[in-house]
Amino acid sequence: MKIAKSCVCCDGTALRRVPAVLMPFLAHRIFGWDSVEITPDWAMRDLTLGRAYSVCNTLACEGCGLLFLDMRFDDAEMAALYADYRGPAYRAQRERFEPGYGARNDILLGGSAYIPAIEAILADHVAAAPRVLDWGGDTGVNTPFKDRASLHHVYDISDKPVVSGAERVTLDQARTGPYDLVVSSNVLEHVPFPREQLREIAAAMNPKTILYLEVPHEDIVRLVPASGDRAAAKRHWHEHVNFFTEEAIDAMMEQAGLETLTRISHPVSAGGKGSHVFSIVARSRRPLETPTRPPL
Repeated sequence: MKIAKSCVCCDGTALRRVPAVLMPFLAHRIFGWDSVEITPDWAMRDLTLGRAYSVCNTLACEGCGLLFLDMRFDDAEMAALYADYRGPAYRAQRERFEPGYGARNDILLGGSAYIPAIEAILADHVAAAPRVLDWGGDTGVNTPFKDRASLHHVYDISDKPVVSGAERVTLDQARTGPYDLVVSSNVLEHVPFPREQLREIAAAMNPKTILYLEVPHEDIVRLVPASGDRAAAKRHWHEHVNFFTEEAIDAMMEQAGLETLTRISHPVSAGGKGSHVFSIVARSRRPLETPTRPPL
């Protein structure tokens, strides 16, 4: 794990820092850490009695407005978190920390009902039977055009079986393409280095490839004005470790060599609850070399 010293979208160093906690499920699953009750028999002279949780910090970039967790998990920690993602063992462990999660998990496994709306956004940009790579697509259940794609590849660290008609590929295979459409839906909010991840995605594209990028438009970003104290409103962190603004998205797109064709914020419903997402359609502005990820 690294502690961020600069913005992971625009690289700015003007950061507001506010104390927060890492939610117990994440702390346990990634690090094996559990909360603990500090009781009188501990005989701690300078500590307040009560339950102690894993501490962290909320960071707010004064440049692009990104709101993010200061902890940046390494590859092994990400693998620990997302192994068997939403599978039986994951569900059972999360249900222990978050009673009621299992019912929502069952809905999520069935796929998102709003995918036809995403296909409508993309309809004017892709062929009738596109060759599709879903980057971070889990099982491929939510890949746009999966029922009529001429090729449906899924690259994902969870290593779960994919839906009928899809094929799981390695990172090297994903980079070789060629693809008409590359999808990265609800991925960048989870990853430690979203800018570098977007560069890797861009490296799998050719000048004719269309990118569909989707990230949450989190309520704190959407409802708390930029002049307000968003950092103070974010006191806990779960699996979404990056809360994006339009400016943060623009910074990443620019540095990844991508041109935004369409960007909208709209309401969606998934997992039995409503939220808002940014839907972005983009294409490459220039050829990119395979990026080098920062050391972890």
